[in-house]
Formats: sequence, structure tokens, C-alpha cells
Amino acid sequence: MNTNRSGFDVVGELGALRRYARVLTRDEAEAEDLVHDALVRAYERRGSFRSGGNLKAWLLAIVHNTFISARRASRARATRDNHAASLDPLHVEPSQDGVVRLDQVRRAFLRLPDEQREALHLVAIEGMSYQDAAATLDVPVGTLMSRIGRARAALRAMEDAADAATTAAGDVIPHLRVVGGSDDRAN
Repeated sequence: MNTNRSGFDVVGELGALRRYARVLTRDEAEAEDLVHDALVRAYERRGSFRSGGNLKAWLLAIVHNTFISARRASRARATRDNHAASLDPLHVEPSQDGVVRLDQVRRAFLRLPDEQREALHLVAIEGMSYQDAAATLDVPVGTLMSRIGRARAALRAMEDAADAATTAAGDVIPHLRVVGGSDDRAN
């Protein structure tokens, strides 16, 4: 961008641009970045510079406007980040218990007889109506409802058996302890 034709000597103005950028940013590295960004803008808009115009004033105005634009963008980004942070929950329940529970339910579901598993899947998972599920399986609606009822009863029985086995084995479902406070349960 260093051309001397028609008074367009940017290199000769670098000192003034850097000084002004340091005043605006109060930081040497940020000032260099600002001058760089301003020179890129000046190069992109070089066609708007009037021949014989005040190059120094034109370049300083670009430095100033680049600084203001960056500051506005920074404030807008900070506002968006603060707003997004306020939307995030400060406390998130642990997902491990849910994952373990889901795996237990999945394993119990897979142990069901095929006809019960298929019927329960179509209605409970796929959200099909009894009529549509019965048509899909090519069985009467009453048969489908019977299979679903037996599947649900079997899942409840598996759950009850698992709870009984856990209690009989003396296993206690672990609970979280309050750290730094009081916990009424004996350890």
C-alpha cells in the first residue's frame, strides 16, 4: 500500500497511527492489531480516498472507527455471553443414575418374550395407537392389549425382584452425603 503517487504514502503515517492506537487501546499488542486491522480496511477502501485529500486524517479516522467497531462488538459479545450464562442452570443433576436406570430397564425390556416386546415397543416407544399397532402385527386389538398388559406386568415383576434381591443381599442403594454440613444417616 506504499505508493507515493498522488500523496498516498501510508508508511510515512505509521508512527502517527501507532501512537493514536496506543492512546485508544492502552496496550501495545492491541494497538498493533488495531493498526493492522485499520490498514486492511484502508486498503479495501482505498478507492474512497480523494486524491489530494488529507491522508493522515483519513487513516486516523479509519483507526478510530475500527476501534469503536471492535469495542461495540466486544460489548455485544459480552452481553450475549452474560445472557447465555444466565440461561444455563447453575446446578445440573448427575446423569449417572439415569443412565444406570435406563440400562436396567433396557435389559428387562429385552428379556420379554418377542410378542410382548414387539407390542410394547410399537405402543410405548413408537407411540402408535392400539389399532395401528394391532394392524402392524396383524393381530386383533384385544390380543395386542393382552400382550402389552403381560409385558408391563412382567417388567413390574422384574423390578420387584431386583429390589428384593438388592434388599436381601444387604446392598443399600447409595445416597449422596452432605459434605460440610450435617447428614442424618448413620455412616
